[in-house]
Amino acid sequence: MLSLHMIKELPTPWQSFLQEYLQTSEFLQLQKSIAQAYGAELCYPTPDNIYRALELTAPQEVKVIILGQDPYHTPQHATGLAFSAPQDTKIPPSLRNIFKELHNDLGVQRTQTDLTDWAQQGILLLNTSLSVAAGKAASHKSLGWAGFTNHIIQELSRDHRPKIFVLWGKHAQSKLPLIDQSTHIVFQSAHPSPLSAHQGFFGSQIFSRINTQLSELEQKPIHW
Repeated sequence: MLSLHMIKELPTPWQSFLQEYLQTSEFLQLQKSIAQAYGAELCYPTPDNIYRALELTAPQEVKVIILGQDPYHTPQHATGLAFSAPQDTKIPPSLRNIFKELHNDLGVQRTQTDLTDWAQQGILLLNTSLSVAAGKAASHKSLGWAGFTNHIIQELSRDHRPKIFVLWGKHAQSKLPLIDQSTHIVFQSAHPSPLSAHQGFFGSQIFSRINTQLSELEQKPIHW
């Protein structure tokens, strides 16, 4: 079994932001379940990258939240950031479609598959489950991740500073009731997966729309 000490603690800003939840038995059980899962079989991302999205984007820095479902379950792809992939690996199909829409929308020809620079500009690239067993999509859904990530979404929604929530696909859109739409902006479309991208993701102009809204909120637009 993986030692709990091998899983990094949440970054200090998020510990303060989620203080009430982190003291619950539900969170303690989640940590134990993660350790058991990683001890039983190969899982992604590596234990030290489970909370990487939170490490790169502190709560007070969040301007945009892009929700994914769970990490890539294929070798060498999961980094702890939703949709991001290491630079020296084959680009995953969903990310390829994200870049295609980015080019069609803004003319940006992005080749850097590592989305760390997006996270550093205030985009929280959050999967609703932060771990997965190798080769088994959605396999850690029952570990208790939903309670944890739902709490993050709720707390970000309770914060009075307006943010942009990007919900791609039905799974992400199921989180809509957690978001106060009187305070925050929500963009919804089909998922960028090849199975659904042609059903509304392509042509959504999501990147220009995000930057337009950020400008209206007197915040710095994203350098995509």
